[in-house]
Amino acid sequence: MAAQRSQTTDDDHRVVPFRQRDLGASGRAPRPAEPPDPPNEAFSKYEGGEEREDTYRHRMVVNLAALAFTIVLALAGVWLAMQIADMRKNQDCLLSGRRNCAPIDAHALER
Repeated sequence: MAAQRSQTTDDDHRVVPFRQRDLGASGRAPRPAEPPDPPNEAFSKYEGGEEREDTYRHRMVVNLAALAFTIVLALAGVWLAMQIADMRKNQDCLLSGRRNCAPIDAHALER
């Protein structure tokens, strides 16, 4: 165990040397003299063109559909939580030994 412990501490304190960049008189690293390579032709299919407006419109329609679905899902969750709370209240009433735990509709008596 002691040999393993000394071995892990040596690995924890390993120093990795970095070479310093040669900074110019301005204190900044010099820029490369040659321009970067032109983009690969294989990426041209991902460039936006005339289809850009169509994809934007399609994305907005999909976003609106996702928003509507999320709202419907949230409303269904609220309705379900209210139904569960009402059922729990009725079940607690029945389990306590009471009778007539169902809610009474006052408007039904007037008809």
